[in-house]
Amino acid sequence: MALLLGFLLLLLLELCGNTLSLGSRSSTKGTEVLELELPATNYETKDSYKAGPIGGLFQIVHIFLRVVQPNDFPEDILRKILQKKFDLSTDYEKPENVVLTLKIIYYEIGVIICAVLGLLFVILMPLVGFCFGLCRCCNKCGGEMHQRQKKNGPFLRKCFAVSLLVISIFISIGIIYGFVANHHLRAQIEKTRKLADSNFRDLRTLLNGAPAEISYILSQYTTTKEKAFSDLDNVKSLLGGGIHEQLRPKVIPALDDIKAMAEAIKETKEALLNVNNTLKELKKSSAQLNTSLSDVKRDLEQSLNDPMCSAPPVATTCNNIRTSLSQLDDNTNMDQLPSLDKPIDKINDILQTNLSSLVQQGYKSFNDIPEMVKNQTTDIISDVKSTLNSIGSDIESIGEQIPIQDQLSNFMGYINDTETYIHRNLPTLEEYDSYRWLGGLVVCCLLTLVVIFYYLGLLCGTCGYDRNATPTRRGCVSNTGGIFLMVGAGVSFLICWILMTIVVLTFVVGANVEKLLCEPYQNRKLFQVLDTPYLLNENWKHYLSGMVFNKPDINLTFEQVYSDCKENKGIYATLKLENSYNISEHLNIQEHAGNISNDFQNMKVNIDNIVLLDEAGRKNLMDFSFSGIDAINYNIYLAELSKTPTKANLLSFADDLEVKANHLPQGSLKQSLKNNAQTIRTIHRSEVIPLEQSMSSVYQSIKELQQKSSGLGMKVTNTLSSLDSAQDFLTTRISSVIVEESQKYGNTIVGYFERYLQWVKISITDKIAACKPVATALDSAVDVFLCSYIIDPMNLFWFGIGKATVFLLPALIFAVKLAKYYRRMDSEDVYEDMENGNIGFHRHHSTQTV
Repeated sequence: MALLLGFLLLLLLELCGNTLSLGSRSSTKGTEVLELELPATNYETKDSYKAGPIGGLFQIVHIFLRVVQPNDFPEDILRKILQKKFDLSTDYEKPENVVLTLKIIYYEIGVIICAVLGLLFVILMPLVGFCFGLCRCCNKCGGEMHQRQKKNGPFLRKCFAVSLLVISIFISIGIIYGFVANHHLRAQIEKTRKLADSNFRDLRTLLNGAPAEISYILSQYTTTKEKAFSDLDNVKSLLGGGIHEQLRPKVIPALDDIKAMAEAIKETKEALLNVNNTLKELKKSSAQLNTSLSDVKRDLEQSLNDPMCSAPPVATTCNNIRTSLSQLDDNTNMDQLPSLDKPIDKINDILQTNLSSLVQQGYKSFNDIPEMVKNQTTDIISDVKSTLNSIGSDIESIGEQIPIQDQLSNFMGYINDTETYIHRNLPTLEEYDSYRWLGGLVVCCLLTLVVIFYYLGLLCGTCGYDRNATPTRRGCVSNTGGIFLMVGAGVSFLICWILMTIVVLTFVVGANVEKLLCEPYQNRKLFQVLDTPYLLNENWKHYLSGMVFNKPDINLTFEQVYSDCKENKGIYATLKLENSYNISEHLNIQEHAGNISNDFQNMKVNIDNIVLLDEAGRKNLMDFSFSGIDAINYNIYLAELSKTPTKANLLSFADDLEVKANHLPQGSLKQSLKNNAQTIRTIHRSEVIPLEQSMSSVYQSIKELQQKSSGLGMKVTNTLSSLDSAQDFLTTRISSVIVEESQKYGNTIVGYFERYLQWVKISITDKIAACKPVATALDSAVDVFLCSYIIDPMNLFWFGIGKATVFLLPALIFAVKLAKYYRRMDSEDVYEDMENGNIGFHRHHSTQTV
C-alpha cells in the first residue's frame, strides 16, 4: 500500500515537472464561424466503485464503527504527529507529549475498550473452560449424572432450547458474514491485476496523448489560416458587398423611382397615342351614325307624306310618329373634343433622351462598388496574407520548442518500472491471500462445526425427547442430542479464545484504517491535513508548490490538485504552471493580429465617382413635368364619352314604330314603316353597340391617364429630391461607411485568430494532459483497493466472526443447561404412592462424569 501511494505521489510531482513547458494564452473574443474542438480522450478505468449487494453489510459495519468511534477525524493530533516525524519516544515526559498521548487515548478510547474486552475474553475463556472441565470431572458444576425432578423442568427445557436456537441463528448469521467477507476479499484481490493494468493504461494514454494534443492544437492554425485566406479572397463579396449593402437602402429606392418615372413616360406616350387614335375612330363612327340616322329620319318623313296619313284614324298615328322623329338625332358631339397631338409631340421630344439607359448606368455604377473595392485592396490583401504566413511559421516553431516528449519519456520509464514491480510481486500477494483465504475458511468452518453440533443437539434432543421416559431411561436419539450439545460446548471452549484473538487484531487494524484513512480520504479531510502550512517541511508554507516550483509561497494544495484532477482539468491549470512557464509568451501573435487590424483600419478605398443620374437625365425629368400632360382638360373628354350615342334607345323606338305600323291598314305606308323599324334595329346593332363599347374603353383610358398625370410635377420633384438625397449620401457618408465596413471585415479576420488563441488557452489549461487518470489512480489505490477491496471485507469478516464468537459464551451456557434434559442419567428421583400423595425419595450415587 505504501509503495502504491508513493508511486501516485511521484506521478503527480513528475507530471508537474515534466509539463512546465505548457502555458496559457490570453484572448479577447472569438467568432461563431470557426469551430475548433480538441478530440476527446477516453479512459477505461471507472471513476466510481460500487460494492454491489454486499455494500449493505459494509454499511452495517460502518455504523457499528461510528458507534464505537464517534469522534471526529483528529486533524490536530495528526498534524502534531506529522510535525514530530512520528517519533514520540524522545522526551516523552514533556507536557506537550503527555497531552498528545492523552488526546490519542481519548480518540481511541472506543477501540481500546473493545480491544481490552476482547483480550479479557481471550484470557478468561481458556481459564474458565479449564476450571469448568476440572469441576465437572469432580462431579461438580452439573457433572453429576443425576437430574432432580422439578415442577418447572419442562418450561426450563423449552426456554433453554429456544434460547440456544436463537443464539445459534445469530451465530450462523455471523458465520455467513465471515464466509461472504472471506470470499469477497479473495474475489477483489483477483481483480487487483485488472484494476492496476487499467490504471497504467490510462496513465500511458495521458502521457502519450499530451504531445499529440499539443501538436494537434498547433496544427489547427492551418485551419484558421485557410478560413482567413478564404475570406480575404472573397473581399469583393464580404467587404465590397458589405459597403454595397450599407448604401443600398438609400440609393436603390432613388434609382427605382427614376426607373419607374422612365417607365411612366413610356406608358404615358402609349396611353396618349391609344386615346388619340381611338378618339379619331370615335369621331368617324359618330359621323357615320349621324348619317345613318339622318337617312332613316328622312325616309320616315317621306313615308309619312303618304295620302293615308290624311285620313282621321291614320292621321293621329302619323302625327305621333312625326313628333317622335327627333329622338333619332345623334346625342354626342365628338368634333368638339380637342386633339392630343401636341402633348404626344412633347412626349416624343422627351423620349429622344433614353432615360432608362441613364438609370441603368446609375445602377451599374453603384453595383460596381464590390469590384472597385477588390481592385483597390489587392496590395493590402497580399500584405495580410504574408503576415498570416509568417505567423504560421512562428506557430510551427513553437511545437519544436516545447520539449515535452523527451521529458515525459523519462516518466514513462518510471511507470513501466513500477508496473513491472507490481506484476512481479502481485503473484506473491495472491499467494499470501490464498493462505489468508484458507485461514479464514478454517475459522469459519470451526464456528460452523460448533453451530452444527448445536443444531444437531437441538434436532436430536427435540425429536428424541420422550416426556414419559424417566431421566435414566431416555432414548438413544435424545442422549445423542445431549452429547452433541456438550461436544459443541467443549469445542467452543477450545477455539473461542483463538477466534477472539483474530477478531481483536483485525478489529484494531481495520477500524483505525477505516477511521483514519478511508473516511478522511473520502471527505478530503486528509488532504486538508497535508495542506497545513509548514507541516511536511518546516521551511515551506505550501509543500506542493515548493516541490513543483521551489516557490512555497504559491497557494497550491493537495486538495485543490485532487479536486481539479477529479474534474478532469488540465495539468497546466491544476498545478498553476503559469507561475513557472507562461505559454502566452511563446504564442505571442497578438502583435501580428494588431498589425492586421491596423492594415484594415488604414485601408483606403476611393468610391467618389459614382453618379446616379447625369444632367441629361435630370433635364429629361423636368421636361416631362412641364409636358402639359397634367394640364389636359380630361373632364371634357370624360363628360362627352359618358353620354349615350343616341338620344333614345333605338331598339325601343323601332319596337314602338312597328307596333304603330301594325295598327295601320294594309298598304305601302304600313310596309314602309316596318322596313324603317328593321333598318333602325340594324343601325343599333351594327353602329351603336360598337360605338358604345369604344366610348367605354376610351373613357377608362382617359380616367387612367388622368390618374397618372395627376400631381406629375410633385412626383417629379419628389423623385429628384430623393435622387439628390441619395447622391449627397454617397458624397458625404460613403467614407464613414467604408471605414465601418473595413473595421468589421478586419475584425472578422482577426476574430478567427482571437478564437484560435482562446481555444488554445482553454485547451492547454483545461484539456491538454487532463489529469483525471491521476485522481482515478489515487482513488483506485486508496478508496478502491485499500478501503473497498481489503478493509471493508476485512471489517465485515471480524464483525461477523466477532459476533459469532461473542455469542458462543451464552450458547455454551444454554447448551450445558439443555444437555441435562436430553442425556441419559445414571440416577433419578423416585416417587412412590403417587395416588395417596405420599412421596418417597431414593438417591443413587454415580461416578460417571463428562
